[in-house]
Amino acid sequence: MIALQAPAKLNLYLRVVGRRPDGFHEIETVFERLDLADTLTFSPLDNDVRLTCTDPSLSCGEDNLVLKAARLLQRETKITAGASIHLEKRIPAGAGLGGGSSDAATTLQGLAELWQLPLKRPGLMQLGAELGSDVPFFLCDAAFARGAGRGERCELFPAAGLLTHVLVTPRERLSTREIYAAGGFPLTADKPSIRLIEHALSNGSLGELATGLWNDLEPEAIRRCPAILRIHQLLKELGCLGVRLSGSGSASFGICRDLAHARSVADGVRQHGSPDWRVDVTHTLMHSSDVPQLPPASWH
Repeated sequence: MIALQAPAKLNLYLRVVGRRPDGFHEIETVFERLDLADTLTFSPLDNDVRLTCTDPSLSCGEDNLVLKAARLLQRETKITAGASIHLEKRIPAGAGLGGGSSDAATTLQGLAELWQLPLKRPGLMQLGAELGSDVPFFLCDAAFARGAGRGERCELFPAAGLLTHVLVTPRERLSTREIYAAGGFPLTADKPSIRLIEHALSNGSLGELATGLWNDLEPEAIRRCPAILRIHQLLKELGCLGVRLSGSGSASFGICRDLAHARSVADGVRQHGSPDWRVDVTHTLMHSSDVPQLPPASWH
């Protein structure tokens, strides 16, 4: 049996550049990998792929990205081996945290190992791009990356250390497809440059990072889920340095100075926010099995 973690992500920056001929939107974004993660286990099974999940609200049928990833891998490698896959779900669905994409990426990795396939990371990333725009990021083993195209073209860059966030997810789920389809993105509006985020990450400046946060999808997400606005107001009142929606929502994050600050903010959200809101203290996941974790003290 193989057990792998499937981490969540945040979008520290998300700008819609325009509409593509294929119907998708051209974006530029900055991904951050989080220590909040699902767990997938893979076991051998003859001639079939079966999925079970701890979240009864999620389909375990062919529409699940985990099974789509498994079927794609079978087709591309012409392998007939099967697998039993169990998904322990911790990342909230419909929250803009990339849980489904991360599960798909981890499935490609786990089954390639289980089936002993001679696939390297570039080949897996190419397959991942067929499954979803965020999937390649979860295959590139990076704490931070710049995403272009639909988000599938990733360019890695270094950072000064961990970030610490309070992550708040309301009960409402939002559809990425519907948020993008609504359109109305201010393509010519004055926005911070993505370079501000990249410079802040490389130099360890939390203040500069907070100034550069951006998300073009935020107004439409707030229109569909007004609780997001109240969450943002509360996170700011509790002293978060910067507050934004992640992806298409509905989860939002507040950047904190350190772990003590984050715990204080989380306590405040639990005390003054809705009991329906999920509250997590999260950190950047900087390392893979062979990359040491960087210290949060590198930030200023």
